[in-house]
Parts: sequence; C-alpha cells; structure tokens
Amino acid sequence: MTWRHLDTGPGEPAFNMGFDEALLESATASASPVLRFYSWTEPAATFGYFQKYAEIAAWTPLRPLIRRTTGGGLVPHEADWTYSLVFPPTHPWYHLRASESYLRLHQWLARALVAADVPAELALVGRKEIPGQCFAGAEQFDVLLSGRKVAGAAQRRAREGLLIQGSVQSLPAGANRANWRTQMLICADATWQVAWEKWSPPASFAERVRELAAAKFSQTSHNQRR
Repeated sequence: MTWRHLDTGPGEPAFNMGFDEALLESATASASPVLRFYSWTEPAATFGYFQKYAEIAAWTPLRPLIRRTTGGGLVPHEADWTYSLVFPPTHPWYHLRASESYLRLHQWLARALVAADVPAELALVGRKEIPGQCFAGAEQFDVLLSGRKVAGAAQRRAREGLLIQGSVQSLPAGANRANWRTQMLICADATWQVAWEKWSPPASFAERVRELAAAKFSQTSHNQRR
C-alpha cells in the first residue's frame, strides 16, 4: 500500500487552505492517500465551513480568519503542528463513518506522539466547554496530554475523496516536530504496512493552489459568507 507524503513548510493562511482543497480535488486522479505536514507564516485562525463568521470574530483576536473546507470548530494557528490527509474514494478509509475515521486517526497520532516522547492519550469521553471552539474542552477520541486537549481534527467527505485537517497544539517545551513527523510515517507502516513515497506536486497543482488561495480563501465573500 503506497501513500505519499510531503512537508510544505510555512505557508500563508489562504495558501495553506488552498493547498488542502487542491489535494481533495485531485484525490480521485492521484489514487493514493497523501499526508501533508505544514506550518504558518503568520498567526491566523481557521473555522468550520458551517460556522458563522460574526461569532468566530468575537471569539478570537487572531487575523486573518479563514473558513475551512472541513467542518469542526475554531482552531488558532500560531505555533501548532498542522497536517492534512486525503484519501481517494477507492480507499477503505473513505468508507469509514466519521467517528470511526476520527478514532483511527487519533490512535495513530497518539502512538506517534508517544514514540516522539510526548505522553499523549485518547479522551474516552467528551468534555465540551465552549461550543464551536475546537480546543476548548475535548470531544471523545481527541488527543490529551495530562488531561488537556492537544490535538483535534475536522473532516469533509466529498465525491472526489476524504479530506482530514488536523492540528497539534500547546505541547511541552522540548517536543520535537521533526521526530513526530518521522514517527507518523513509522507508525503507519507498522500498523497498515504503508510504503511511503515522498511527493513533489507538479506545476499544474501549484497553479491550482494559487488560484484557490487568491479567488477563494483570501476573499471576504467566502470567509464571511455566513
């Protein structure tokens, strides 16, 4: 089973969301799952596709505010470790129920964090404290550290494939991002016998990312549509 991976490094907020949507658009044609690691050139916040902009704007001073392709709640992005996963419709993961997908993802993520010397565990029950804010409280199967939520994710299943966007936050001093990335690959291989292939997007893909960033994710008409 061959999966692709890449680390796109720091990106502008609209670019990051455009890249993930371009991955979703191309999922059927690529036929292989893709794992992307990335970070941010500036502080920002993303929020779920169905959330109301006015509520989000009142909850956080972070700007820009970008409406994600996926659902979920408000996620601040400053020093977090962010990643996305895309599966084509032919992959078994695509056909999991949302709760099953969430559990499988966070079992994998927690194993990788533990292997990277971060003693993470799964939340067995939910503890939602502030509606609509992803990192206030915890939902079942979120990733915890000393009882505090440190990782969450949002999903969107479309005709083209399944997109998952995840964030790991507020880790202890000394947590090593490069080690965690490596362990994500190792744990997937150990669990599902994944053969990893490093991927470099073609020029046409990069152009589509720029189009989505400029015409959609940087536009008020998209971000404030609700």
